[in-house]
Amino acid sequence: MPAAGGGPGEPRWDDPRWLVAERATEAIRRRYPAEVLAVAVHGPLAHGDDDGGGDGEVGLLVATYRPGGGPLPATRRVDGVLVDLTVTGADDYLRQARTVTALWPLTADRYVTTRPLYDPSGWLPTLRDAHLAQLARSRPAEFTTAARQAWYRGCAAHARAARLAEWYETDQALLMLGEARLVAATVTGLLTRTYFRDPGDAVRRTGLAGADMTEVGAVLAGQAEELAARGRPVDGTVEDLLDS
Repeated sequence: MPAAGGGPGEPRWDDPRWLVAERATEAIRRRYPAEVLAVAVHGPLAHGDDDGGGDGEVGLLVATYRPGGGPLPATRRVDGVLVDLTVTGADDYLRQARTVTALWPLTADRYVTTRPLYDPSGWLPTLRDAHLAQLARSRPAEFTTAARQAWYRGCAAHARAARLAEWYETDQALLMLGEARLVAATVTGLLTRTYFRDPGDAVRRTGLAGADMTEVGAVLAGQAEELAARGRPVDGTVEDLLDS
């Protein structure tokens, strides 16, 4: 195990999250020696700028040689540390990294920022390069199309939140408003080619974390104007629907 770190951008190997991640990696390699291509952490630990307090979760990625290999995906608390285990076939994950979807602002960080725990073949840099190459090739229309798809979901969530508030279903209204905030944040990310570390980072960086019903509605309205300016209004006819 590497020596304890703690400098800017360096892992703190005395942090219980890193200790659990190391132990999990050793166990995975021991149990599935012929199936695992790489193991890495993503999220705050991968960025190396968390506070080392040990109270966050460990996002652990396991890339396998073939789909269905290795351990099953799981979420479990291990010695007080929450571990979110993602298991994926390496080729499938590379295909995902080469695709821009409506969730791109919330998924790109997993392709770009990882910290290897086991990567003898250098697959993780290949993953990062594949995603960055796709971004370089992607045309603005691809991001606009993804943003429009996301916008419809955000608009529906906002309308539902407003209706629930009218019915005094406060708790449900707040849940739907939270969804509308997050989707509006992802639309902003797509329109500006900005990705976020996680949903909390998305709403904070776009100024939507504390936005009320009216403010979220105004953001969605502004996004609708931007989408129309980019070639197609969000509202249309039945013929437009069939020609989409």
